[in-house]
Amino acid sequence: MILGDTSPDELLQAQHAGRVTFDDLIARAIARAPDAIALVDAPHRPTACGGRPLSLTWTEVDRIVGIIAQRLRSLGLPTDAVVALQGPNTAEQILAMLGVVRAGMIAAPLPLLWRRAELREALSRVGAKAIVAGGRVGDTRLVDLAMTAAADCFTVRCVAGFGPDLPDGMVPLDPVLSEPAAGPVPPVDRPVNPAAHVAVVTFDTDLGGPVAVGRNQVELLAAGLSIALECRMEHATTVVSTLQPSSLAGLSTGLVPWLLLGGTLALHPPFDAGVLGDQLDALDARVLTLPGPLAQRLAEAGVLGRAPKLSSVIAVWRTPERLAAAADWPTRDCALVDLQVFGETGLIAARRGADGRPAAITAGAVTAPRTTPGATLVAEIARSDLGTLTIRGSMVPRHPFPPGAERGNAPFLQVGPDLYVDTRQPCRVEKATNVLTVTAPPSGFVSIGGYRVALAEIERVTDEIAPGTTLLALPDILMGQRLFGHAGHGEETRAALSERGVSPLVVAAFRDRRAPAASAAA
Repeated sequence: MILGDTSPDELLQAQHAGRVTFDDLIARAIARAPDAIALVDAPHRPTACGGRPLSLTWTEVDRIVGIIAQRLRSLGLPTDAVVALQGPNTAEQILAMLGVVRAGMIAAPLPLLWRRAELREALSRVGAKAIVAGGRVGDTRLVDLAMTAAADCFTVRCVAGFGPDLPDGMVPLDPVLSEPAAGPVPPVDRPVNPAAHVAVVTFDTDLGGPVAVGRNQVELLAAGLSIALECRMEHATTVVSTLQPSSLAGLSTGLVPWLLLGGTLALHPPFDAGVLGDQLDALDARVLTLPGPLAQRLAEAGVLGRAPKLSSVIAVWRTPERLAAAADWPTRDCALVDLQVFGETGLIAARRGADGRPAAITAGAVTAPRTTPGATLVAEIARSDLGTLTIRGSMVPRHPFPPGAERGNAPFLQVGPDLYVDTRQPCRVEKATNVLTVTAPPSGFVSIGGYRVALAEIERVTDEIAPGTTLLALPDILMGQRLFGHAGHGEETRAALSERGVSPLVVAAFRDRRAPAASAAA
């Protein structure tokens, strides 16, 4: 589907927009190096999230993606059906997303720590027709969670999964990893421009619940290209990503540059510094994507020094207000590119200079590479009358999702007449230099390791379960913020929150913090 008015002007613009699709990029990579390694799992995958590590060539990626697309079509799912995906940062998650898009459907990757309450609301919001799940988080099997979510959402017609011991009624997808190709997948008949149709939906958070943000392949490729240009990535490069592919930041720093450059994408599930160092060394990695607060710590610990060919580290700041206080980059062996992320609306990549300090971002046009004359325009930023950062450009969605969302009662992506979208991030602009700096998180929200939750909603749920509880949002060096909760019966409160299907991040706020007796005696 193409969002918005399909008037002659709209159609004309779509015709002249970029026409390259994910499948075009896969075909180009196969033409160049069909047997080159394309997609690699981390060696600690079995203990971190379950399943055996995969290492696939471009030809194998294409084959598996095609089979997944055929399997989805055989289930009777229509064109533009929303297929939710929930799994750890593994090869199957990437393959499933590409398979959904090739089938002519819309992939909706879900945050890994979402549980029953968040899933129910988000799936209903986008009218999801299917769920694909696999792997585990701690003791939680995501295939079991998917079956529960499907029972809660009447629009879901089928559930598929990767891994062993699937629940009854779930379509097994492990066989697609070894099945021979059954022939090319007939392309979906797309009017105007195949790349202009919605391909992926990610979820932002509003005070009223999740907000679906739909993007077409043109917008996704624009976001990833801006990062690749700022990092000066080369063709056939190896990118190691520690970010979950369930957000604009995760997709535009991992999947999209990988497709654009036709290199190798190495995935790193739940973080392990020792394993990451081994990965960087073994794969001759050139680019590494990390949460911003971790980048400097790993450099100082010598982890990055184990990768002599590492040329760029992408430091992802989901709490961009903290970037101004970031320390100098301690090494000159590889460049640091700060990526300021504004929820699911947009992002800005900026390479640090020789002084190691974060680069200044000025209001107005944002180009990539930023310091190159005649560079590509990727976005425009401004300060709104409310004192918040607004952004528009080739990566920023122009319409709410699903179509007609603006006529309902649920929160939706609000796009101004001038196509600016308000990120709700307070900011200031220096009059003398026009430098724009984000100064605080959006009001009313807590951001924990990239997950944004409405504080009022957490307080409402916890007060229903245990009246009189205390809940605080405190700053945290690595996670941005963390929750601290106190209840008279902590164990009972945790159990009730888990039963309600609340995120583990909230449940963990009420964990027992009393020191063990032996430690106290010492």
